[in-house]
Amino acid sequence: MSISDKELEFREIITKAVCGKGRRFSQVAHTVTPPNRPTNILGAWIINHQYEASKSGDGIEVIGTYDINIWYSHDNNSKTDVAKETISYTELVPMTYLDPKHRANTEEVFAVATQEPTCVEATVTNGGKVKILVDREYQVEMVAETKVCVVVNQGACDDFEDKEFDFDENATDGDYETLDPDLLEDEVV
Repeated sequence: MSISDKELEFREIITKAVCGKGRRFSQVAHTVTPPNRPTNILGAWIINHQYEASKSGDGIEVIGTYDINIWYSHDNNSKTDVAKETISYTELVPMTYLDPKHRANTEEVFAVATQEPTCVEATVTNGGKVKILVDREYQVEMVAETKVCVVVNQGACDDFEDKEFDFDENATDGDYETLDPDLLEDEVV
């Protein structure tokens, strides 16, 4: 038995749903000037990453900060020191999917660092500065109210209206007679 389109009844429901998604990978360069002229870079780390997201046009802005720590040698490799610098940044992540019919002013945005900022290269420049290349990646989502259209099946729930269900918590041992004991483990790890 098939139902023709004329017999179907539809309703519009307003619900919250993911109405936008995006992802962005970027590599950015920062220049740090240590207090002493570096001879060699011994290590470079990014720590204390913090960020938040906000809606910006058809994208989501990720606004954050992180600290760059550079361990370096100076005075012809006779001494070491650590240079620290806090970086502020704004990254616009475009949404590759955006439902244009979502309700304005109901948006909530979320961002996840799928790759935390990581130093991939640190080099000493001719001017005695350190050039740092940083990889970072974000995945963003926008949740908003939107309308969805659903098919209404009149009478589909009539079978459940008058039926009583017995959810007895005191089940008897006879309820477990059909269980296969070989499926039960002897020990819980």
